[in-house]
Amino acid sequence: MSKRLFYPLFLLLIPLIGMTITEEINWSLLDFLIMGVLLIFLGIGINVVINRTINLKNRILYIGILVLTFLFIWAELAVGVFGTPFAGN
Repeated sequence: MSKRLFYPLFLLLIPLIGMTITEEINWSLLDFLIMGVLLIFLGIGINVVINRTINLKNRILYIGILVLTFLFIWAELAVGVFGTPFAGN
């Protein structure tokens, strides 16, 4: 397994630093774990698409679908856009 797979986890430093600066960002350990899992799955998905897709248009389409799915899941967990039981506050 490549170490590149874990590079997206560095994005978790943004809310971690934000929590030290302001009281408005209030993430728990579970929030960091869930976002870490989502970022790892996104990284794995993009890696699979890059390795298995030859056509550039298809590659861009599949990566766009993965990123949009990630953003929809993130928005639902954060604020409950779709009103599922997994919605945040």
